[in-house]
Amino acid sequence: MKNEDIEAIKELLSTPKKIAIIPHRSPDGDAMGSTLGLYHFLLQLNHEPVVIAPNEFPEFLAWLPSSETVLIFEKDRELSTKALQEADVIFTLDFNALHRVGEMENILNKLEAPFIMIDHHQKPDDYAKYMYSDTSYGSTCEMLYHFIVFLGHKNLIDKTVATCIYTGIVTDSGSFRFPSTTSTTHRVVADLIDIGIENGEVHNALFDNNSYDRLRLLGQALQNLKLFPEYNTSYITLSQKEL
Repeated sequence: MKNEDIEAIKELLSTPKKIAIIPHRSPDGDAMGSTLGLYHFLLQLNHEPVVIAPNEFPEFLAWLPSSETVLIFEKDRELSTKALQEADVIFTLDFNALHRVGEMENILNKLEAPFIMIDHHQKPDDYAKYMYSDTSYGSTCEMLYHFIVFLGHKNLIDKTVATCIYTGIVTDSGSFRFPSTTSTTHRVVADLIDIGIENGEVHNALFDNNSYDRLRLLGQALQNLKLFPEYNTSYITLSQKEL
């Protein structure tokens, strides 16, 4: 991230503000982990943050700290719109094009507050005044860790913030299996463990607890499995109705 952008963001966040934090539509572990991690970080700086998700997030992420405070645009458009219009700053996390938020895009396009993007996907649009975009990272949560460090507030990465960050890293890295997992990733995770996260409990919450609907969807997915042994290939399809 450019030094001048870091300094500008430091100045922007130097006094309490109303801040909207937005993940992409159908948010995953990285989207919810990064937005709630940022939410808890900003609370410590005496800001008034609110996470506004375009639609419902998965039930298996409902254990994340303060997930109950998240506004769901599709369920409460009036309150969500009011929070967006009153925001002094808008963070967009884990996406880099406004169409990724669905119908919220129409409202975001009309806002005058500065946007801050934190994202690891390719080819970002240029809607944000400040962009922390880096495809070398495997998750937005890993970037959020470094973002907080850039701002000089590593001491504010407490157990709650660290737990949210770890959630996004472990989910977007495929439990550290994907090639985007680097030695830096492991050093970040080591620091999060030193801070006090219960990594075993996080893993259990993410991967070892399944709702009835989630198991039914898994069963349907396996039923739809197509196998082509001669090509060492298989694929699964799920229709919109099945989802």
